[in-house]
Amino acid sequence: MNDRRKHSTGSPFETAAAYSRAVRQGPFVHVSGTTGYDYTAMEMPTHVADQARNCFTTIAASLAALDASLSDIVRVRYYVTKPEYFETVAPVLAEHLGGIDPAATMIVCQLIRPEMLIEIEVTAQVG
Repeated sequence: MNDRRKHSTGSPFETAAAYSRAVRQGPFVHVSGTTGYDYTAMEMPTHVADQARNCFTTIAASLAALDASLSDIVRVRYYVTKPEYFETVAPVLAEHLGGIDPAATMIVCQLIRPEMLIEIEVTAQVG
């Protein structure tokens, strides 16, 4: 039986690159790399901490759409464009995932648009 469910935020990136914001298959929910855009206005804050907060807003909504929550996250990957962003975003990460404490990796890399300073990808397991 195929119990695959998908969720889209309506982002033009999802349409252009043919992907879903989140996919649930069985107890697992995979949330695609999420940047700090406010997808309703397609605006990007200039500060990395504000971008991280927007990432979590989008991630939480995507998880909820597939009957999951931040507390179900078991794995997270952070992509930042500068190593010094760690100190700036760490409090935001702790605010959203403190006590959940998923396995995590932070990678310093270039993202596809210069205004993107952080991207967050998560895997959740429900139940």
